[in-house]
This record gives sequence, structure tokens and C-alpha cells, in this order.
Amino acid sequence: MEARMQNPAMVLPDAMQAIQSLHKATYAGGVPAGLLALSHLRASQINGCAPCVESASGQARKAGESDEKIFSVGAWRETPFYTDSERAALALTEHVTRLSDREDPVPDAVWNEAAKHFNEQELAALVLHISVSNLFNRLNATTKQQAGQKW
Repeated sequence: MEARMQNPAMVLPDAMQAIQSLHKATYAGGVPAGLLALSHLRASQINGCAPCVESASGQARKAGESDEKIFSVGAWRETPFYTDSERAALALTEHVTRLSDREDPVPDAVWNEAAKHFNEQELAALVLHISVSNLFNRLNATTKQQAGQKW
């Protein structure tokens, strides 16, 4: 399979610079880098974004996440490897990623559980990070970007 075109954010360099600035800001929000990587990995699995699954796995490993967490993030509910705060973040990730799957896209129960574990700044960072992950997923899936390719 070949990409349909170069990543759109690379075609418009100001776009990539803006996305990267937002992405960088999410890492300054107080959420551990490993958890942000696991969140990115989960959103990317849901959206079928191969380049992001590949990069998120590497980011998680670089941040010190165990292979068990990286390999089982798609089944996080059924495994013992995640803390309560990680579970709350992954649940939020799934709901923000699947907005159209339910009438109430992010139910209060999901939000309130996340709010038990993260302060407002951390929640802002997490929600923005999930959103940027979904943006990258949509750019890559639409244009059929390939895993293993460097931009």
C-alpha cells in the first residue's frame, strides 16, 4: 500500500508547526509521558492508524512503560497492569475518540472518574492530547500514511 499523498500537515508546514506546538503543550500539563503515550496508542488502535500505533508504542517504551501495558492496552479492562488513574484516562480516551457512538459521548461517570485522578490542568492536557492524537489519526488514515515511514 502507498500513501495517497504526503501528510497534509507536511504539505502546509505552518499547520505542522501549530500541531507540534499544541502537542508539546500537552506534555507540559503534568500527565506522565507514558500515560499520554498509552492514550495515544489506544486512540490510534481504535482509529486504525498504523503510523501512530507504531510511534505511540515506541513513545510508551521510551517513557518506561512495560511491554505488558503496551501490548495489552487494547484490552486494558481485562488486564491487571493498569492503575486506577490509567484506567480513567484510557476510558476517557475511548469516549473522546468515539464521540458519535453514543447519545452522551462522554458520560458524567467517565468524566467524574477522570476528575478524581487528574486536576483541571492535567485534564486539559489529557483532553487536548487525545484530540491531537485523533487529529493525527485522521490525517494519516485519510491519506493512507504508512507505518515505518519518516516524514
